[in-house]
Amino acid sequence: MSRHPEEDGPVVVRHDDPLERVPMSWEQYLKLPERPRAEWVNGVAVIMNAPPSFDHGRSALRLGAVLLDALPDLHVVTEVQLRMSEDLVRLPDLMVVDTAPADDWVSEPPLMVAEVLSRSTKSEDVLVKSAEYAHFGIGHYWILDPEQRTLEVMRNEANGWFTLVVLDDEHPEVTAVVAGRPVSVDLRQILRT
Repeated sequence: MSRHPEEDGPVVVRHDDPLERVPMSWEQYLKLPERPRAEWVNGVAVIMNAPPSFDHGRSALRLGAVLLDALPDLHVVTEVQLRMSEDLVRLPDLMVVDTAPADDWVSEPPLMVAEVLSRSTKSEDVLVKSAEYAHFGIGHYWILDPEQRTLEVMRNEANGWFTLVVLDDEHPEVTAVVAGRPVSVDLRQILRT
């Protein structure tokens, strides 16, 4: 992104950095376009310049379909803003909530969040977001890695993640419980080519 943070003019985005951090006010963040995707962390817009890969999109959609099928009475959404505090907004790949929000923001801890890893956001999803999600009180965090062909299923215990299972090609199936409901996952179906 190239601009001075005090300017109120249009934001110009460079596409050479996969993750770019630009200091800006909340009002400036709200004026950003939907694309590229941007999160807001402590007065800094985290711009995701790299478009999601084909595998990322396909894997997120297939995992979302599994969740929709298993949790028909809950809300399964993609890329909806999760406002965890006044200065922290994330865009999880998938979220499960029990009540639809009154506005476009989810501001209560979701029952579950899933991130599909990509090379450009992997460290942010695994290291930074996981700690934020645990502290916010999200019930479950699932990390799907299409490149490594793994799905880590975690439950929040005392604001930290407890790994229930890691699925891979040798151990591809599990039935996990989310919000008291069984969710049967077959990694082969999610990552099939």
